[in-house]
Amino acid sequence: MTLSNSQIGLRGELGAIFQQAISSAFPDVTETVLLMPCGQARFGDYQCNNAMGLFGKLKGKEGAPKAPRDVANALIAALPANELVSETSLAGPGFINIKVSRPHVAKRIGDMLKEGISTWAPKLTCKRAVIDFSSPNVAKEMHVGHLRSTIIGDTISRTLEFCGVETVRLNHIGDWGTQFGMLIQNMAELRPEGLGDDGGRDEDVSDLMQLYRASKKRFDEDEAFKTRAREAVTRLQSGDELYLKAWKRICAASRKEFQAIYDRLGVVVTERGESFYNPMLRDTVEELLERGIAERSDGAVCIFLEGYKVPLIIQKSDGGFGYASTDMAAIKHRLFTEKADWIIVVTDAGQAPHFEQIFGAARKAGWLTDDIAKVSHVPFGLVLGEDGKRIKTRSGDLVRLVELLDEAKARCVENITARKLETNEEVIPEEIEAAGAIMGYGAVKYADLKNHRTTDYKFSFDQMLSLQGNTAVYLLYAHARISGIGRKSGKDVAALAATHTINLTHPKEEDLALHICKFPEAIEDMLEDLAPSKLTSFLYDLSEKFNSFYVDCKVIGSEEEDSRLLLVEATAVIMRQCFEILGITPLYKI
Repeated sequence: MTLSNSQIGLRGELGAIFQQAISSAFPDVTETVLLMPCGQARFGDYQCNNAMGLFGKLKGKEGAPKAPRDVANALIAALPANELVSETSLAGPGFINIKVSRPHVAKRIGDMLKEGISTWAPKLTCKRAVIDFSSPNVAKEMHVGHLRSTIIGDTISRTLEFCGVETVRLNHIGDWGTQFGMLIQNMAELRPEGLGDDGGRDEDVSDLMQLYRASKKRFDEDEAFKTRAREAVTRLQSGDELYLKAWKRICAASRKEFQAIYDRLGVVVTERGESFYNPMLRDTVEELLERGIAERSDGAVCIFLEGYKVPLIIQKSDGGFGYASTDMAAIKHRLFTEKADWIIVVTDAGQAPHFEQIFGAARKAGWLTDDIAKVSHVPFGLVLGEDGKRIKTRSGDLVRLVELLDEAKARCVENITARKLETNEEVIPEEIEAAGAIMGYGAVKYADLKNHRTTDYKFSFDQMLSLQGNTAVYLLYAHARISGIGRKSGKDVAALAATHTINLTHPKEEDLALHICKFPEAIEDMLEDLAPSKLTSFLYDLSEKFNSFYVDCKVIGSEEEDSRLLLVEATAVIMRQCFEILGITPLYKI
């Protein structure tokens, strides 16, 4: 499945132009255009690197070019008439340096300001995507380990939604299985009357972590309790009314805690836990057995896949079902009921082998083919403490996500208040609280997203809340300053686009404008690798190029004021769209 058929960005349009040149100059050869940024800006903006590959394919044929540079010259000669390429030059054995027309760049930006940023959204071949992310476990608090899955999944969802893809955001929570027998049995034995009719009482699930720890301790240390807990699982899975009622109360209490975190982070997700697929498990296993995709081995039902020593067990020897059973039912449901043409699963890197087997089993079953859907597992690394070890509390527990967010907000509130007092500005507690939340939560998100998702990273409040460098705090302040330029001008900058054009007369204007036009490419690159760090890098570079422009190019009071105000506005529009995709609320004044 091709990710994008977009020609909205400069790279996409250049690619189409050079593809025509290849087809025209060498019609008997199939070759995909290879475009990349030019290594040295003084030679060009992009570079086409197809000459050597084409030379290799043409070598030995009648009338073949004698050298890669001859291929490159033939491509340049075959370029169709266009308004995008202003000049070309050759480098090395046949690299084609390309300079983009500056008036064309200016026109692109002007059109975007008139028509809206959505016109720069890449057009994807994917129409409907299912994204599985966050996925905490019922009766356990969300901790720092859930941070990455939640915000990476949310960012991917937002990116696809920006590109017009119908996106189903699923929270595959752990709400079924043996742990619930343990929890419910412990609840029952803590009450003199047993489970009975709880009358809507909530006290025994008011602290779910305390309930879980106490239940787990009994389960690990008391064999008799372990036996009773397993019997409780059977009663629950058999539909015992009281046990189901207790299970629902535990799930409801967890759901309330999860939602409080999602509300803070601005994350929207639809809960569809393991229990949703429970009624489908037996039929799924029977289908795979009947079709010969699965087979019985030592009493278990297994799918054997080439290249794997251990089979995928979809039903245990005792008749029970596990994670593989649920995930096979889930992928089938997402393909045939949800009708997804892209399934994305965001989990820690340790689960990569499991999902390789799930996807492999789905292919073996014929459910999944390249024509039906694309599947992607999106693994991520660990969040480490400043000591380089897995981040934990002094007691050895993983840091609760709510505590981490609380501290980030508190530090930002303190920092904003201190800066206002230093500059004798009015301190309005409500405004500072709101700004502190935006900045604090945004800082936590950005500090994670700017690292490539597959790498571990050190969590440091001091670094993520710094006003210097590649941080959300720095970028939010930068956006507030940029937004202030338009206000200070006293003009309706958004309305200027309808009556004025952008004229690029200074090298720093050109550099900024060219980078603004690369926004669609940043989106495409991010989706190609499902790596939000591609977008954060673009955003930070945008702010740096703007700063360089603003130092050298006077805006208000200059002869080029209107043109430069439009460039300022375009920068702000792109920054806001990047913030939107990253799940960060922009600040217009701090």
